[in-house]
Amino acid sequence: MMVAVAVLVPVAARASQPVFSPDNFVVYGGLQTPGAAPGRTLRDVTDPVLRHRTVDFAPAMEPGSILVRTSERKLYFVLTGGKAIMYPVGVGREGFTWRGENRITRKAVWPEWRPPQAMIEREKMQKGRIIPAVMPGGAENPLGARALYIGNTEYRIHGTTQPWSIGQAVSSGCIRLMNDEIIDLYNRVKIGARVVVE
Repeated sequence: MMVAVAVLVPVAARASQPVFSPDNFVVYGGLQTPGAAPGRTLRDVTDPVLRHRTVDFAPAMEPGSILVRTSERKLYFVLTGGKAIMYPVGVGREGFTWRGENRITRKAVWPEWRPPQAMIEREKMQKGRIIPAVMPGGAENPLGARALYIGNTEYRIHGTTQPWSIGQAVSSGCIRLMNDEIIDLYNRVKIGARVVVE
């Protein structure tokens, strides 16, 4: 029997990550992204810093599993022969980080978004922002092009409409990748794959 583990663990504030070259818009995965958030700049998605690559990998994890190193803002998809594919990611902001181990229980193409009630209330109280109870999949959906669901938790590994957020700690706990990067990962990951977040 699989037990969902998702323990919220506070993480000390870190220095800001470098901001890449500004641009008015970026096209990726066949989509034009919305503008950057206030005080942020969009990133050039062709920058190699934002792209996946094969790296040496020492931890003893089975091929096909996923390791997310929150402090590095990197996701590793484990291969054979001491290798992994490393993907740059965005992670949970301060107060929304977590650690745990689980399995991928579902995969979705252009997923709909059903934000938790706590998020709906928090956004309304803190920012005066009304977010819908359900948002259909598509170009404006915050989950982006693909989503990998982690156990029965509210956490997912998914795409994003905010390229500037990759390498940052800004989410409510989900792990986000560029849309074309999540498509690549989605095509590799199988239902039941082990996920470790540390």
